[in-house]
Amino acid sequence: MFNKRKQPPIKSLIAHGSHITGNFKFSDGLRIDGTLVGDIRASEDQPSILVVSESASVTGALHADHIIISGTVKGSVHASLMLELQPRARIEGDVHYRAIEMHQGAIIAGQLRPQAPGDAKPVLKLAANNQ
Repeated sequence: MFNKRKQPPIKSLIAHGSHITGNFKFSDGLRIDGTLVGDIRASEDQPSILVVSESASVTGALHADHIIISGTVKGSVHASLMLELQPRARIEGDVHYRAIEMHQGAIIAGQLRPQAPGDAKPVLKLAANNQ
């Protein structure tokens, strides 16, 4: 795998059968199993992970450090560190990523726009490692 850092915990869930209309902001981790119409944005001050499950449908832009998609997204995807597309992923929109892992069967109807390492937000270093 590309990203061997410890992932933040998934603390929020939009459950299967739920339908949310409006923009959604989260911190740490979010898993979507339901339907969301609106933009989803992670807090920029800490690491984040966003999981769009196979049963999920999102209409709007996604913004997070690490994004894993197994369901359907109609909107742009912005993964500042890593984007993982599972076999049943369906994206209609441009995809912005620093690193990408795409499984056979995933579909993107849009442009792939890789980010240079300098374009992504800086990775924080622990003070203990600066000796």
